[in-house]
Amino acid sequence: MTATHCPYCALQCGMTITALGSEITIAPRTDVPANSGGALCQKGWTAADLLTNGERLTTPLLHGRPVAWETALDYVADRLVAIRAAHGPDAVAVFGGGGLTNEKAYQLGKFARVALGTSQIDYNGRFCMSSAAAASLRAFGMDRGLPFPITDLAETDVVLLAGGNVAETMPPFVRHLTGPRLIVIDPRRTATAKLAWLHLQPTPGTDLALALGMLHMVIADGLVDEDYVAARTSGFEQVRTSLASWWPERVERITGVPVARMREAVRALAAAGRAAVLTGRGAEQHAKGVDTVTAFINLALALGLPGRPGSGYGCLTGQGNGQGGREHGQKADQLPGYRKIDDPAAREHVAAVWGVRPDELPGPGRSAYELLDTLGTPQGARALLVFGSNPVVSAPRSAHVTERLDALDLLVVSDIVLSETAARADVVFPVTQWAEETGTMTNLEGRVLLRRQAVPAPEGVRSDLEVIRELAGRLGHRFSAEPREVFDELGRASAGGAADYAGITYERITEETGVFWPCPSPEGPGRPRPFLDSFATPDGRARFVPVEHRPAAEEPDEDYPVYLTTGRVLAQYQSGAQTRRIAALSKAAPEPFVELHPDLAEQLAITAGDVVRVLSRRGESTGLARISESIRRDTVFMPFHWEGANRLTNPALDPTSRMPEFKVCAVRVEKIA
Repeated sequence: MTATHCPYCALQCGMTITALGSEITIAPRTDVPANSGGALCQKGWTAADLLTNGERLTTPLLHGRPVAWETALDYVADRLVAIRAAHGPDAVAVFGGGGLTNEKAYQLGKFARVALGTSQIDYNGRFCMSSAAAASLRAFGMDRGLPFPITDLAETDVVLLAGGNVAETMPPFVRHLTGPRLIVIDPRRTATAKLAWLHLQPTPGTDLALALGMLHMVIADGLVDEDYVAARTSGFEQVRTSLASWWPERVERITGVPVARMREAVRALAAAGRAAVLTGRGAEQHAKGVDTVTAFINLALALGLPGRPGSGYGCLTGQGNGQGGREHGQKADQLPGYRKIDDPAAREHVAAVWGVRPDELPGPGRSAYELLDTLGTPQGARALLVFGSNPVVSAPRSAHVTERLDALDLLVVSDIVLSETAARADVVFPVTQWAEETGTMTNLEGRVLLRRQAVPAPEGVRSDLEVIRELAGRLGHRFSAEPREVFDELGRASAGGAADYAGITYERITEETGVFWPCPSPEGPGRPRPFLDSFATPDGRARFVPVEHRPAAEEPDEDYPVYLTTGRVLAQYQSGAQTRRIAALSKAAPEPFVELHPDLAEQLAITAGDVVRVLSRRGESTGLARISESIRRDTVFMPFHWEGANRLTNPALDPTSRMPEFKVCAVRVEKIA
């Protein structure tokens, strides 16, 4: 029996794996706070099926044909050398994933900058956490999803959750919300909203206006924690002035949320002894996502929540290593330790660990969508290496992204199955997965955990770290493929950075059931609540930042009269590359659907079970109609686990985070005869 963690979301629930011959069984652990009491969701309980799935890749593919590992590696290395020689180092790009271990994320960033010499690296976490990360950095000087242990939530009196559906995306999380009053902001009456004491149902794309209106009420009703604001923050007067025009009735007209319900939410938060404000993708995946999260942070600061025991602001990280994956070098503008790549001191420190000169390191590259958008063009990369991602399904305006992938001179994918992206690749490397390898993950609390190898990998399969080592070696660089060695180097590279792992070891993780970063010293503790005494800003104060609401990048009109919003369902995960191959999960959620309100369905002569077509300015998709009063009359919902929903979505980007506007666009809905 091996103690490890779930392969899915950022809760990283604890589980044990027992392998007896070909039979593999999973049981929950009770010593991991994230799933305290031993909870697992349907995906976690069926995770063993990932290890025995009949669609598993076990042989490298070259133009669709099985070949030996050395043949595939030599081919890729030769093509990379030729493309770099003909077009320069930035003609090669790397696209990573938020599910990769810390060791892989770190090594991938090093591989891009040192072995390839390219600035063109980003990852699918740009589509997940980037808006909340940018807002947290400018408010608190640090981005850690939850800057407090998840168990603190059970001690709060009120929790405001904006744009998150944890009952379906990470069900064990709900156990931490059984104590407080729950306020949910969501255009749909989701499974989470049904558990709430109060549900605010705004028009898609208006969360920012709602947050501004709620803060206006806090100020107008004299509910600001003036002592906290004076002692622990800066910039409040500018925010106070900027809110003068956001009176409640104006906000009701924009959002559709009644003033009385807004006031009820505000007064509950203000009256609570302990309260928390949490944001999820629904509030963040917008072209104004950073400002939206900032508005909710401003609300939390005005109420005196961040940095107080049992209170605070937090962001619900989505992917399994969405937190750690953005800390150590996969992002286009970052070096390990959450350092900025254009910071001379950061470059000098990391270059010394890597054994290169600072001036040899490239500068910032393109963000995820911008990288994908320019593939195969004179301005973009001509070769792309993909590790742990499936952009054919997950990228906005996905039909266009697929065209760009097909325009490449070389596409290489490292994956466990033949995903929609891998199916288009020139070379596919079959790699190990969660229980077949050892590595660390950083969950949504900032707790670094150890996922241990529990079963041997299938014959013919290698790890991502081995793939990186072999390619780097062919390009003249020595890289380690031993997870512990890579993690120790990660610690040295991150030392002194915002996300300092220098004091974390595999032994400490095991002894302490995970270690919180920052942890700069092996002798010192991690910091589960880093904001208790001060914030990570130069003056130790949290910053209020004035923001203004603006409409969605695309509003409904005569041709496309309905809002589309997208999201997840309980039985599927991310692009579905894993979960759609598990029989029990496919039976529970077998195909895409379009959720409509009964009034809209009647207007369009659509009945439940009809096949409907949804069209946007970027493409079209189909699904079975589901009729539900849980959604607004002006909105339809589609899950994004299947190829189709993201053909519709808008790649309009947030100016700061470069997050695409996944959560709102204008569509037309038609019944297919």
